Amino acid sequence: MAEIRLPVAGGRLQPYRLQGRALPAPVPGARFNRIAYSAAHVVADPFAETSPHAGAVIDWDRTIAYRRHLAGLGLGIAEAMDTAQRGMGLDWPAARALITRSLRETRDIPGIRIASGCGTDQLDPRDARGTDDVLRAYMEQLEAIQAQGGRLIMMASRALARVARSPEDYRAVYRRVLGAAEAPVILHWLGDMFDPALSGYWGYEDFDGALRTCLEIIEENRGRIDGIKISLLDDEKEVRMRRLLPAGVRMYTGDDFNYPALIAGDAEGHSDALLGIFDAIAPAASLALAALAEGDTARFHAVLEPTVPLSRRIFGAPTQFYKTGVVFLAYLNGHQDHFIMVGGQQSMRPLAYFADIFRMADAAGLLRDPEMAAARMRRLLALYGIEG
Repeated sequence: MAEIRLPVAGGRLQPYRLQGRALPAPVPGARFNRIAYSAAHVVADPFAETSPHAGAVIDWDRTIAYRRHLAGLGLGIAEAMDTAQRGMGLDWPAARALITRSLRETRDIPGIRIASGCGTDQLDPRDARGTDDVLRAYMEQLEAIQAQGGRLIMMASRALARVARSPEDYRAVYRRVLGAAEAPVILHWLGDMFDPALSGYWGYEDFDGALRTCLEIIEENRGRIDGIKISLLDDEKEVRMRRLLPAGVRMYTGDDFNYPALIAGDAEGHSDALLGIFDAIAPAASLALAALAEGDTARFHAVLEPTVPLSRRIFGAPTQFYKTGVVFLAYLNGHQDHFIMVGGQQSMRPLAYFADIFRMADAAGLLRDPEMAAARMRRLLALYGIEG
C-alpha cells in the first residue's frame, strides 16, 4: 500500500502508510427510514479568467455529475446552500442558475429529492432599510425557484438579522414568505459559528429566547412547514428543540459533530438529516442509513462513527471555511480534477488541516482509490515545497 510523508505537530514530516480499506459500494436502490439530504458543493472552472472577488464561474458538467452521484447513493440534494459557498463566492445569479440546472438535469432520476435555498443574498444587508426590503428579496427568490418546480429551504437572512428590531419582525417576514410557498418548506436556523452576520437571529442573543420565537413561528405556520434544519453544533439544543416541535414537523439535523446519535435517535424520537458533511462522506452515509433501515443499528454506528473525527476536523473553527475540506475530499476521490474553489477558498485552511483530512478519510474508508488519493496529496504537498 502507498506510503507518503505528511506533516505532523512541530513542523516535522512523518511517513504515513495508507490503510487502503475503502468502504464497500452501497447497494443501488437501498431504502432508508430517514429522510437524508446532502448539501452539495460546486465545482469551479479552473480556467476561468476571473478574480476571487468576481462572480462564480462554475464547471457545470462536474457540478451536475456530482449531484447525480449523490442521488445514485439514495441521498436528497440540498441545493445552493452554504456548502455550495452561498454567500461566500456564490451570489444569487449563480445560485439561481445552479438551482435551474440542478432541477432540469436530474429530472430523469426516479424519486430524486431536491430542495433549494431561498434567501436574500441579492440584497446587501447594508442597503436594507427595513423588513419590506427583506421580504421583497425573499419573494424574488421564492418565485424564481417555484417557477422551476422547486421546493424551498428558507435560509436565514443576513439582511433580516441586521434590520429586525424585535421578534415580531421575524414573525411577520416568515409569515409572508411561508404564506406564498406552494409546498411545505424546510426552515434553516444557521448559527453564527457558520456565519457571524447571523448573530442574534430570531431577535435574541440567547438560545432560550431564540428558541421561543422560532417555535412560535413554526406553530403559527405548521401546515406550511416540512421541518427545520438546525445548525448550532450542539446536540443537546437540537434534542431539546426536537422534543418541542409540533407533530408532523421534522427535525433535520445540521449538527456535523454529533450526527450519528441524532439520526439514530432515542425512545422519544430521531432527527432526519440535512448535512454538509454528507457531501464528503456520501458512501458511508448511504451504507449506514441502509443498515439503520434494516434494523442493524450496530452496523449503522460501525460505518458512521469513524467519520465523526473527520467531520469535526473539516468543520473545526473557523467553521465557515468547512467548504474547503469538503471540496478537498472530492478532489482526492476523483470527482474533480483540480483543487480550485470559487473565490479562491482553497487557500482558507493550513497544510496541517489537509494532512489530517487525508489521514482521517483513509481511516474511515473514504478514499475510494487510495493510490490516486496519495498521488493527489503529493501534488498539494509539492506546492508547499515538500516531497511526499
